[in-house]
Amino acid sequence: MLVVFLIVILGLTPSILSLWMMRRADAQAQERLRLAMESISTRRLAALRLSGNHHYVEGIGYMIGDLTCQFNARSSHLRCGVNPSGPCEACMHYQERSYQ
Repeated sequence: MLVVFLIVILGLTPSILSLWMMRRADAQAQERLRLAMESISTRRLAALRLSGNHHYVEGIGYMIGDLTCQFNARSSHLRCGVNPSGPCEACMHYQERSYQ
């Protein structure tokens, strides 16, 4: 009878340990999630500050650089395809965009 009891205990030990570790990990994850939610709720978003180079185009959004240039990247991150960092003033690659 004692042998059967030992076999049952040895058989259930890994399952019990696994269940205990899963519950502990879940409690830690819940605590981290609670702390993250609290820290987000206390923060304030910084005001959106755009430089003078940003131009708003209806339907596209904000773009930087000279919008009349043929090489303008039409992006809020890149100024142009030839001279991405700029500046657009007195750029030797400037070509006026032709509209048809």
